[in-house]
Amino acid sequence: MSGGTVGTLLEVRDLHTTFSIPAGDVRAVRGVSFDLERGRTLGIVGESGSGKTVLARSIMRLNIGTNVTTTGTATFDGRDVLSLPHAAMQDLWGPEMAMVFQDPMTALNPLVRVGRQLTEHLRHHLGVSKAEADRTAVELLREVRIPEPEARLRAYPHELSGGMRQRVCIAIALACAPSLLFADEPTTALDVTVQHQILNLLGREQADRDMAMVLVTHDLGVVAGRTDETLVMYAGTVVEQAPTRALFADMRHPYSEALLRSIPRTNRPSHTRLAAITGRPPDLIAPPAGCAFSPRCPYAQDRCHEEAPPLAPSGGDASHAFACWTPVGSPEAAESFARNVADGLPSAVAVDLASGGAS
Repeated sequence: MSGGTVGTLLEVRDLHTTFSIPAGDVRAVRGVSFDLERGRTLGIVGESGSGKTVLARSIMRLNIGTNVTTTGTATFDGRDVLSLPHAAMQDLWGPEMAMVFQDPMTALNPLVRVGRQLTEHLRHHLGVSKAEADRTAVELLREVRIPEPEARLRAYPHELSGGMRQRVCIAIALACAPSLLFADEPTTALDVTVQHQILNLLGREQADRDMAMVLVTHDLGVVAGRTDETLVMYAGTVVEQAPTRALFADMRHPYSEALLRSIPRTNRPSHTRLAAITGRPPDLIAPPAGCAFSPRCPYAQDRCHEEAPPLAPSGGDASHAFACWTPVGSPEAAESFARNVADGLPSAVAVDLASGGAS
């Protein structure tokens, strides 16, 4: 988290991304809107298939293909990037916005040494000499805590560990000092210790550079204490949006609560059954009527299966919005939960909640 310079850097309004495939149109992102201020950190959370990565790639115009359609607006520093020509976007990638991708092994070219992958970025955008680019590359590797950076410039990606490859990807993304960084699942496939180091590294670089950051993850535990605001996505839509502290203090959407309950806890006895979200995400070609989460929700009632709830503020707090007819902690949720349990709802989440009832 960071204070940052005041002022909106990125403004996204009613963004939709659809992939046309032989089976039909996959509506991967549906009507997402948010603002991100300069120097601030936004967390985007949801399980696989919720639309997090597609949202980030849509804003950066990285979803390339004739079968991809993106509508809405994404205004970055006063420019609607969705309407810019491709050549203009190439000028933005690197110096103004950058991305750290999920898998560093596929993000890096396996046939090219690390040094060249760092320096070609610098030489293209900044126009520096090869010698100056080499010096800057060494400093970047040193900044992301890679030992013996001079030697690592001559290494190929397969000669580095997963954590070091991810640090190289971060160095490449930071090379031209962007004002906005997308970190898309930056700790995927890394062990817990390395995950912590990478997240701390990103937080430190973001604070030192007064850079805005979008942290994409499936783990609510990652965004806790590391982001200023959080969007919870499900089936391509935002189901809850709030300042991170407010979200954890008062979660209102059942999906947000289910994500939190699914995190393993060290304070529980050994062999305690993990709380899982049963079922699977809906088919985005033909999403269900009503709330997309209703088939998996322990609080669902008839209205949830028939009518989609709007994303609306919670009471008098305009900064905390959720899309639910039976929000967590409400009398409606308690009533629906009791009825669903009595009807034998086959939900691991409901079984877990039964120990304490609807919270």
